[in-house]
Amino acid sequence: MKEDFLYYLWKFQKFDSECLRTSEGESLQIISTGSQNDLSGPDFFNAHLIISGIKWAGNVEMHLKSSDWYLHHHETDPAYENVILHVVWEHDENIFRRDGSLIPVLEFRNIIEFSMISKYRHLLESHHNSINCEDSFSEFSTFEIEHWLERLYFERLERKSELIFEVLQRSNNDWNTACMILIFRAFGLNINGDYFSNLAENLGYSLVAKLGRDQFSLEALFMGYSNLIHGADQYSEELLTEFQFLQHKFRIPLIDSKPEFFRLRPDNFPTIRLAQLASLYAQRPSFFSDIIAAKDLNEIRSLFTIEVSVYWKTHYNFDKTHKSRSKKLSNSFLELLLINFVIPLKFAFSKSSGEPASSLYEIVTSLKAEKNSIVNMFNNLRQGTVRNALESQAALELKKNYCSKGRCLQCELGARLLRKSVKYV
Repeated sequence: MKEDFLYYLWKFQKFDSECLRTSEGESLQIISTGSQNDLSGPDFFNAHLIISGIKWAGNVEMHLKSSDWYLHHHETDPAYENVILHVVWEHDENIFRRDGSLIPVLEFRNIIEFSMISKYRHLLESHHNSINCEDSFSEFSTFEIEHWLERLYFERLERKSELIFEVLQRSNNDWNTACMILIFRAFGLNINGDYFSNLAENLGYSLVAKLGRDQFSLEALFMGYSNLIHGADQYSEELLTEFQFLQHKFRIPLIDSKPEFFRLRPDNFPTIRLAQLASLYAQRPSFFSDIIAAKDLNEIRSLFTIEVSVYWKTHYNFDKTHKSRSKKLSNSFLELLLINFVIPLKFAFSKSSGEPASSLYEIVTSLKAEKNSIVNMFNNLRQGTVRNALESQAALELKKNYCSKGRCLQCELGARLLRKSVKYV
């Protein structure tokens, strides 16, 4: 058993609250359980109780055993001086404040129904193949699942926006620079994301803006800084010459590292992605403003209608040629950009500026669900659980930050199982 079970029982008063008694036999009436605290300090703030006819306002602390108070050294922490009730599963020791007064204790062990304990143990202590509620997942209603997934999606957006604000702060609150760092990270995907974002942060948006609409110079800058230019053909020599000129003119420091090619499909080679980024910023030097101004999916897609220079239509790397092919952004890659870059950026800017971002919900629900093992798992547990990008993103959030961490009682679906009769098989 974990303490979060006690939090759940207390918060929703899942016990017979009539004729409650403390461990010392004093009458206890709960006026308000208080607000749960997820940070350091007592578990619930500002509870209101009546103990032996006297009204109390203060904090509530919870432990599996009352002796855990001393195990956690709360007796030396001033933050716990205002605890008016100690809620425990098992009362094994009296606890005193620093002034010597006894802290009242409510013991749960004998006032919780066996059926509630059985549900909890089945959910969190039994063996499961995928997630804890797997044998009951199909019993949730469509409304219950949709409501929780929607909340989880915006929870995920909030978390992503905090990361964007960290980048913005490092960029001296310049949205153009932050946007450039973020889109370079998105183009680099998992393997080269860190490398690409560091490249963008080191070069800076101001240098890219100075080069204006010169796609060749931008390509030379990105490729040269990444130590990718090699070979003996005319284009590679011209690119290297241009980069050396830019390096001298703008005093660009050299680095030794290179982005990775290993385990990447040719369309995701760093040469191709950097060539596409050069094309993007050559066409739209004010790319951030264009992204924010775009009102619907069609307008956003048009911003990414880019094509690499002629050389890269017949190359994936320097020297090695192939039959001419278009290197436009694929639909699948564009949807990744929309999900992981465009929507979080517009959401974060909306939070920062106070301007509404009302179209984001329509955009994300119009995109197809991502394809991965987690989406497949939820759809196997209940057909039609994940149908669009909002729900696939929410499914990732659910699995990573709730299911895998055993946070069933903080999950709206898991808590629901404890509130209703569930058939166990």
